[in-house]
Amino acid sequence: MMRETIPVAILFSSTGPYADLGKAALAGAMAAIGDVNTDAGFPFRLKPVLAEPGGVAEAYGLHADQILRQTGCRHIVGTITSWSRKEVIPVVERHGALLWYAFPYEGYETNDSVLYFGACPNQHLLPLLNHVMPRYGSRPFLVGSDYIWGWEINRIARELIETTGGAVAGERYLPLGSTDVDGLIGEIRAARPDFVLSNLIGPSARAFVEAYAELGRTDRSFAPARRPIASCNMTEIDLAAIGPAAAGHLSTAIYFDGLPTSESIDFLAQFAARQGQFPRLSSCHVSAYSVVTILAHAIAAAGTPDPDAVRRIVTTRSFDSPLGPVTVDPATQHAAVRPHLGRARANGTFEIIESGSSAIPADPYLVGIASRLMQPAPASNTALRVVK
Repeated sequence: MMRETIPVAILFSSTGPYADLGKAALAGAMAAIGDVNTDAGFPFRLKPVLAEPGGVAEAYGLHADQILRQTGCRHIVGTITSWSRKEVIPVVERHGALLWYAFPYEGYETNDSVLYFGACPNQHLLPLLNHVMPRYGSRPFLVGSDYIWGWEINRIARELIETTGGAVAGERYLPLGSTDVDGLIGEIRAARPDFVLSNLIGPSARAFVEAYAELGRTDRSFAPARRPIASCNMTEIDLAAIGPAAAGHLSTAIYFDGLPTSESIDFLAQFAARQGQFPRLSSCHVSAYSVVTILAHAIAAAGTPDPDAVRRIVTTRSFDSPLGPVTVDPATQHAAVRPHLGRARANGTFEIIESGSSAIPADPYLVGIASRLMQPAPASNTALRVVK
């Protein structure tokens, strides 16, 4: 019997200021489509409909609109930055489609037309601060790329740090793609913060880490063991580009290559059997793979690609994935995810030094700690706990 073909839009940039992230996400999504299409258990095949926004935020909405009008797609897997996601949301709303978003973001958003599978601040920033502040101090320097992610993560971090009696030593932003970091390094050296919270992406992040490593060589008080860079978005993709300069710095993610869970071990074994030699995987690849797999299982369970029917399935069931079991809260349409904390090694991998005991339900508006923000500040060495 001929299997039905269901078109799915894949909307990632493989060129532009964060091209490496887009290439990894695209590879993960395409690998999942390949697995679905070779699995006779699915009564359909997925047909990828690709577009290349080139990292230009405004182009995402234009491509999304064209795809939804011309191809019969009802589902878009894609966008990385919040800027590009916000360009696509009005389009999927207008067409009655669903956007499947796989990347960490700054929270403070829910939308019936979006399913959020990346971590939000109570699943990435809070666990990171809870680890870093008691060990290094509560006076960080905040840096970020000059767009929504950088602004909002630093804003949230500032509020949380000040709530615990800490203080921000400085705060600076770089244009997307900028590698002019000398002035930033000079400010950090003068401020002598306890650690640096970096929300830089792409070439900016790499240039900054390399310059910070040089600062650490000339002034050992800026070595990672004393004043680390902590990040919610540094991945194996960044480590491959940066090299040994990243060693010792910290990042949080919902997946690291070699994660010693049964789901990750099985996934990597199956991936190796199909692909042979392959580069280290990152949360970009594995999250996109997981989202497409969940989409396929939800369509199969619903018996239709209709977005409303698929949404009902996704928000009422648990799905197996390389990330572990995934559930999506019907109230917020955000996934519960398990955070991990990694320390970068010189060989381009992360040593996993801490993991959440279980998946943390998303709290995109940080309602769970709102009452604490209204209380008098406790001692400066106290970190905020993750409220489940």
